[in-house]
Amino acid sequence: MLRKQEIRMKEQEEKKKGNLWLTVATFIVNKRKAIEILFVLAIIYSVLCINKVQVNQDITSYLPADSETRQGLSIMDEQFMTYGSAKVMLANVTFNQADSLVDSLENVDGVKEVAFDDSSDHFKGTNALFDITFSGTSDEQVSKDALNSVKDILADYDVYVSTEVGSEESSAESLAKDMNIILVLAVVVIVAVLLLSTKAYLQIPVLLITFGVAAILNMGTNYWFGTISSITNSIAVVLQLALAIDYAIILCDRFMEEHETLDAEEAVKVALSKAIPEISSSSLTTISGMVAMMFMQFRLGYDMGIILVKAIILSLISVFFLMPGVLLIFAKGIDKTHHKCYVPKITIVGKFANKTKYIIPPLFIICLVFAFMKSNNCQYIYDTSSIVSAKKSESKIAQETIEETFGASNQLVVMVPKGDYESEHKVVKKLQNLDYVTSALALSNVSINDEYVLTDKLSPRQFSELVGIDREVVEVLYMAYAYNQEQYGPVVTGIDDYDVPIIDMFLFLYDQYKEGYVTLDSNLDEKLTTLYDTLHDAQLQLQGSDYSRLVLNISLPVEGQETYDALEEIRGIAAQYYSKDSVILVGNSTSDHDLESSFASDNIIISVLTALFVMIILFFTFQSAGLPVLLVLTIQGSIWINFAVPSIEGQTVFFIAYLIVSAIQMGATIDYAIVISNRYLQLKQQMPLKEAITETLNQSFPTIFTSGSILTCAGFLIGEIASDATVASIGVALGRGTLISIILVLFVLPQILLMGDIIIEKTALTMNITRPQREVAGRVRVTGHVRGYVQGEIDADIQGTFQGQMKVSVDSVIPGRQGQIEQNDLDSQQISEDDDIADNKAQEGDEES
Repeated sequence: MLRKQEIRMKEQEEKKKGNLWLTVATFIVNKRKAIEILFVLAIIYSVLCINKVQVNQDITSYLPADSETRQGLSIMDEQFMTYGSAKVMLANVTFNQADSLVDSLENVDGVKEVAFDDSSDHFKGTNALFDITFSGTSDEQVSKDALNSVKDILADYDVYVSTEVGSEESSAESLAKDMNIILVLAVVVIVAVLLLSTKAYLQIPVLLITFGVAAILNMGTNYWFGTISSITNSIAVVLQLALAIDYAIILCDRFMEEHETLDAEEAVKVALSKAIPEISSSSLTTISGMVAMMFMQFRLGYDMGIILVKAIILSLISVFFLMPGVLLIFAKGIDKTHHKCYVPKITIVGKFANKTKYIIPPLFIICLVFAFMKSNNCQYIYDTSSIVSAKKSESKIAQETIEETFGASNQLVVMVPKGDYESEHKVVKKLQNLDYVTSALALSNVSINDEYVLTDKLSPRQFSELVGIDREVVEVLYMAYAYNQEQYGPVVTGIDDYDVPIIDMFLFLYDQYKEGYVTLDSNLDEKLTTLYDTLHDAQLQLQGSDYSRLVLNISLPVEGQETYDALEEIRGIAAQYYSKDSVILVGNSTSDHDLESSFASDNIIISVLTALFVMIILFFTFQSAGLPVLLVLTIQGSIWINFAVPSIEGQTVFFIAYLIVSAIQMGATIDYAIVISNRYLQLKQQMPLKEAITETLNQSFPTIFTSGSILTCAGFLIGEIASDATVASIGVALGRGTLISIILVLFVLPQILLMGDIIIEKTALTMNITRPQREVAGRVRVTGHVRGYVQGEIDADIQGTFQGQMKVSVDSVIPGRQGQIEQNDLDSQQISEDDDIADNKAQEGDEES
C-alpha cells in the first residue's frame, strides 16, 4: 500500500512537470508566504509614494509640441509676466455700495489694481463686476493670499468669483472628494453585483483585497512618471476597478469549480494553472485599446494609456501572485458561506435569437449605417467651459453667472517680433477697427499722460519737457544712447532731430541714473521712479526678449468656425507688417483650434489601431479570418451608436471623451463578444445550433452581467458625481457605451453568429477544426487520436484504458476505428479502492513466492 502511494505521488509530480502552467502555479502557491511579504513591502512603498505624484491640471500642456498654442505658451512663460486676475461679481447691490468697496479692495496686500466704474462693463441692474489684478502670477502665493483676503472682505455679499488663481488646488480638492464618493459607491455596486453572481459570501473580501492592493500599487507607481494629468489621476482607479475586476472573478470561479473535487491548496494550484493563460489572453484586448491611445498626437492619450496599461498589468500580477494566498486564507470561510447564484438564466433571449436570426442582422446593418452617419455628424467641442455636466463646480457656476450677466470674455494674445513700434502701432490700430475686437492692449497704446504713449518717438527737447530735466543733460543722454546703439550719424549731424521711443529712452535714463551717471533732485527722482514703475510694469507684460505681446478681447465664442475665421483674419492683418511665420496667436480659441486639428488624425489612429490590434488578437485566438471581423463590427457598431445618441438629441460631445471611450469600449467590451463566441464554438460541436446558442447565452450571461454592470455603473457614477466637466463627460460616454455593447452582444451578436456560421466555418484555418471535447473522471476506455489535457497536455494515438481525469477531444484517425470515449459506470472512488485491493493481493503473492 505504501509503495502504491509513493508511485502515485511520483506520477503526480511527473504530471506537474509536464504542464508548464501547473508548475508555475505550484511554485506560486508553495512560495505564497514570501510573495505576501513582497506585496506588503510594495504596498508600503506605494503608500509613501502616492502623495509624491505631481498632478498636472493644465490640459494645454499635452498639446503636440509643434502646435502653435504650445509654442506660444512656452514663449509667454519664458518672456512675459502674466499677472493673476479675477472677475468678482456682487449681486443685489447698488452702485454706491460697490464703489465704496473699491478702496478696501485696493488696499489688500497683493492686489495691484481694481477696475470698476459705472459703465455697463462693470455695473448692470443690481450687479457689480470688479476686475482685480494681483501683483503675482496665478500660481504665486501672494496672489492666492490676496484672493482669500478679497473673499473675506466680501463675505457678507452675494459674491461670484471667476479666476485662475488657486484654481488648480481647488479643482483638485473638489475632484478628489468627488472621486472618493464615486469609489465608495462603485465598491457598493461591486459588492451588490458579486452577492448576486458569486457562490460564496467570503469570495467578496478576497476579490476586494486583491483589487485594493492592485489599486494602491498603481497609484503609488505613478510616481515613476513624475507628473500625470489630473484627468488620469482621478479616473484611473475607477477604470482599473471596472476593467480588471474580471481577472479576479475568473480565478475565483475556477477555484470554486476545482474545489468541488480537490482540497483547497490543490484546487488553487489547478485553478491558477488554468486561469493564467485564460486571463492573460483576455487582458490583451483591453491592453490593446490602451496602447492605441498612446499613439495620439494629443499626449493626454499617452498619459492615460500608459497609466491604464500599468494598472492592468499590476492587476494581473496581484491576481496571479497575491490572490492564491488570499484564497487559501479564506478557504474555510468560503466553504461555510456558500449560497446559490442569483443571476437568472436567459433562455428566452436564446429563443428570441433563433427566431430572429434572419431578421436582426439585416436590421443591424441598416442601424449601423445610420449610426455611422449620425456619429460622424456629431458636434464635437474642444473647450472645457463648453461641456454640459450633471454637477458643476463653484468656479463653473460663478463663471456662467458672470457671463450671463456681463457677457463672455474671450481673450486672445497676438505675439509679433519685438522692436518695430511703428508696425506694431499700425497693427493695433487696424485690429481695434474690427467689429468683434472690444479692446486691445499693447505698448503702442499704453499712455503715460494725456499726450503720449510709450512707443511715441520724442526729440531731446520733447523728452526734456516730459521728464523735467535740463535740455543740455538730455542731449548728452541722447548722445550716449546713440553711441550705445551704435548709431553715430545723429552725433555727427546733430542730436536735436534724433527721435527715440519713450520706452527705450526711459529705460536707458533709469539705468544711467541707477549707475550714478545722472543725478536728479528729489522731485525728479520721485517722478522718474513713478514713470519707470508704469513703464516697467507694461514692459514685463507686453515686451519680451524676442516678442511683443498684443492682448485682445474679442466678442466671439471660444470655439466655432466664426471664431476660427476671425483668428485667420487677425493673423492676416499682422502678417501685412511681419512675416506670417513670425506671428503667433495664443488663447483658448487657438488651443481649441489646435485640438480640433489633432482630433481628426487622432480619431483615425485610435479607430484603426484599436480595431487592428483586436482583430490580430482574435485571429490568433480563434484561428479564423471571418469571426474577428464579425466581433469587431459588433463592438464598433456599439461605438457608433454610442456617439450617435448625442447627435440625435442635439447635444455636444467633448472630443477627449470620444477618443478615450472609443478605445476603452473597443478594448474592454470586445471581451463580452469573445465570451459568447468561444462558448458557441464549443457547444455547437456537442448539440444543434439552436440549442447551442441558447446554452451559450445562459452560460455567458453571469460573466457579462458581472463585468458589464460594474463598468456601466462606474461610468454613470462618474458622469453624475464628478464636478470636473472633462472627467464627467468621459464617465457618461463610457457608461452609455458599455450598456449599448451589452445589449448588442446579447440581442444582436447571437443572430450574427447563427446567420454567419457558414462564414466562420469557411474562413477557419485547417488547424482550427473544432473538435467536441469531453471532461471525464474515473476509468475510461479511449480509442482514437487524442488531444487535450490529462493532468498535462496529450496529443497522441491511443487505444486502451485510462484511469484519472481527462478533458480531451477524440478524432477517428486510427484506420478502421471510430474515435470514442467509453466511461465505466463505476465512480473514481470505487475504482481506486479496487486498484488498492488488487495491489495488495499482488504484493501478498510476491511475498509468498
